[in-house]
Order: sequence, then structure tokens, then C-alpha cells
Amino acid sequence: MIQTELKIYEQLQQFTLFQGLSRTELLQMAGNTKFGFVKMSAGKTLVREGEQCTQLQFLINGQLAANSVSDDGSYRIEEQLQAPWMLQPEALFGASTRYVITIRTLSEAHFITLSKDEVLRLLDDFLIIRLNLLNVLATQSQRRGHQPWRSCPMTLEARIVRFLIDHAVYPAGAKTVYILMERLAQELNDSRLNVSRALNAMQASGLLQLHRGRIEVPSLERLLM
Repeated sequence: MIQTELKIYEQLQQFTLFQGLSRTELLQMAGNTKFGFVKMSAGKTLVREGEQCTQLQFLINGQLAANSVSDDGSYRIEEQLQAPWMLQPEALFGASTRYVITIRTLSEAHFITLSKDEVLRLLDDFLIIRLNLLNVLATQSQRRGHQPWRSCPMTLEARIVRFLIDHAVYPAGAKTVYILMERLAQELNDSRLNVSRALNAMQASGLLQLHRGRIEVPSLERLLM
């Protein structure tokens, strides 16, 4: 039992939600909390957009693909997520408790899970966990609230980068955008020809690769440099 608690303790230390807890508090929590443990093989769907969120899921090792789809279904973005990762904690509470992205495994993946009842109990028992979750949710809210007030990008290339950042779950790593050139031009309020020229210039610089109906971005952070 002690070895199990120590293993959970080491794994939970990776996540913001549990940072600031002392070793004693983490071991106490690990020994008194009903954690779930899930292993999934590659290529499996973990959650689907629109499904009810009833638990927190912590990716402790492995790689995931997150798919976000536009409301009209005309384009989507797939991005890679690495452990450690906490899946959409904002979906556990609020007016809508449903996932807004679809996530599948790219490799064998291992998760620790916490039911909503267990989360509520931990929030009641540990002030630091309550504060950490508030900070996570507040930070997300502040970033989204600031988005409409950012200065408008001056070039079409910069508007393309802004489009990618605004639609990404995580502002770094590899992204694949499944979108037709005409639809991207509409989103950017520019002509198809100008968008094509800008994308080809970015491809020539090694920032992305163009395919029919698909744009591959190896590293989003490179676009921000």
C-alpha cells in the first residue's frame, strides 16, 4: 500500500492542480482518495465532443490527438498533446458540462482519473487544491477575455498565425488544419489568391507544409518567433 501511495504521489506532482501540497498532504490524499487507473492502446477514442464530463482525467504518460471542429463542420484542427496533461477541467463545472473536443490516443496512454464526487471532496478538504483549480480556470477565462482586445495583425501571414493560435487547445507543438483554401480566405477576410501566396511563402520558409485540403504545422511555437 505504501509503495502504491508513493507512486501516485510522484505522478500527481506533475500536475498544477496538486502543486504546493506537502509530501505528507499528498501521501494522505493518495491513501484516502478513490483514484481510477486507465490504460488505453493507440488509436482509441478517449472522449468525444458533446459527451458528458463526469470526471477529471490526468494523462501521466503517452500521446494524444485533440480534434476541434468548427460549428458548421467546415474545418477542424488536430493537435498533439503530451503527458502530463489534464483533460478539460473547465468541462467538469459550469453551464455546460460537456467536452468541446474529441480526443484519441496516438500511443499507448495511461491515465489517473477522479470522479466529480472525489474532486468535490478534495476541494473541500484541501485549500491549496481549491486555489489551484481556481487559478487554472481564472487564467483560462482571463486569456479568453483578453483575446478580442489584442491589436489586429498587420500582415496576412500574421493573421494566419493568429487564426492558428486562437483555434489551438495548446499554443505549441504540431498542428494539422483540415480546411479548404476558400474557407480559410473567408475566415481571414481576404482573397483566396492572397491566402495561397502567404501560405506558400510560409512553406518556403519551412514553417508549414501544404497539402490538398490540409495544412501541416510541425511546430506552432516556430510561427511565434
